[in-house]
Amino acid sequence: MNILDLRQAIVQRVHDKTGEELTEVIEGSIGTDEKALPGLGVLFEMIWKNSPSPDQNRMVQTLYNHLRSAENAPPSPS
Repeated sequence: MNILDLRQAIVQRVHDKTGEELTEVIEGSIGTDEKALPGLGVLFEMIWKNSPSPDQNRMVQTLYNHLRSAENAPPSPS
């Protein structure tokens, strides 16, 4: 019996997907059930490890800017 860890299972699940299908997987996972978060984390890890330093810096800056703007946003009415 072959036992896969979570990373391997996620990579295997998306391995043969087209670019369009990968986009659908990502967009379909954002803002949904928290069960999708580990999968997005694995995909982000792959992106991060294969991105040059300037792209990593840009991703961090985008995240930083988003967190700063969310911090200054008015509270939601809920």
